[in-house]
Amino acid sequence: MPKKAIPKEVQQEAVRIIEEFNKGHFHDISDSVAYFGEVKGKFLYLKRHEFGKISPVARLTYTGDIKKWEFAIFKWTREQYDPDEWFFPGSNLFDGTMS
Repeated sequence: MPKKAIPKEVQQEAVRIIEEFNKGHFHDISDSVAYFGEVKGKFLYLKRHEFGKISPVARLTYTGDIKKWEFAIFKWTREQYDPDEWFFPGSNLFDGTMS
């Protein structure tokens, strides 16, 4: 059964979580650095805006539960998302939730 598009209320909660992260981590440089999400169907593409440049970070796939997302990090070496790659700074803090 195909996964459904991300409901509006889940999209709004994701935006809130990302904005809270930005406020907590980039409060001194928030005009220059921030994360944001773009929703396309069942995917939330996490991107980083840094000093005028936008870079892909990861793709989260909505599973029907806001607390459980499938995760794929963007690999620059292949310029695609890789769900099997887990080595990145801070990966030890990742627990599969958005909060």
